[in-house]
Amino acid sequence: MSEIQRLREIVAQLRAPGGCPWDQEQTHQSLAQCLIEEASETLEAIDNEDYPLMEEELGDLLLQVVFHALLAEESSQFDLEDVARGVNQKLIRRHPHVFGNEDDRMKTAEEVIDRWESIKALEKKEKGLPENTFSLFKDLPPRLPALLFAYDIYKRVRKAGLEREGDWEQDIASQSNDLTDEEAGKRLFEIVGACREAGIDPESALRRFASSQVRKLDSESKAKKG
Repeated sequence: MSEIQRLREIVAQLRAPGGCPWDQEQTHQSLAQCLIEEASETLEAIDNEDYPLMEEELGDLLLQVVFHALLAEESSQFDLEDVARGVNQKLIRRHPHVFGNEDDRMKTAEEVIDRWESIKALEKKEKGLPENTFSLFKDLPPRLPALLFAYDIYKRVRKAGLEREGDWEQDIASQSNDLTDEEAGKRLFEIVGACREAGIDPESALRRFASSQVRKLDSESKAKKG
């Protein structure tokens, strides 16, 4: 028995009659906060390059995956094998430059990302899902932390060449000159502190501003295409 399968059997025993009362009470919804916390602790270990702790935290994160898969298995939705099978098939399907014909070989990460996005769009079409005709932002995970949300939005804005339509382009250009990792951290820390003193929730403020830019740029993009 593999260690991952053994983990699945342990969680199943915890859930079974005579098992652990806490584990027996859990649902997908009740475990959602645990998933966020374990992911955050894993990120902290990565930031600190603490490999022993990273090994431990990845185990805790894996436990969340196994637990959710088991809950789904109990309701006859899917199981851990289905989860693994699905991601295996997705990786092969979205990497034809590795698993496909020699003619599909790619040399840059940008080429890979473009191919990945085109394959995702084709998959949606084949499933009969509505195509993301105009919006650059519709498939962003809605519960991303605000900083990652804003980072992904700006990345897409740059890729689409829309940054010149934002009134923040010049400020960003000037602030990025000679910016270092330490200086970026310092500035972010200071703005968070300033928000605290002003009674502003920085997470909400950044998310609101980033969302407003999404609406603005989407509207401008649709107008150009329309």
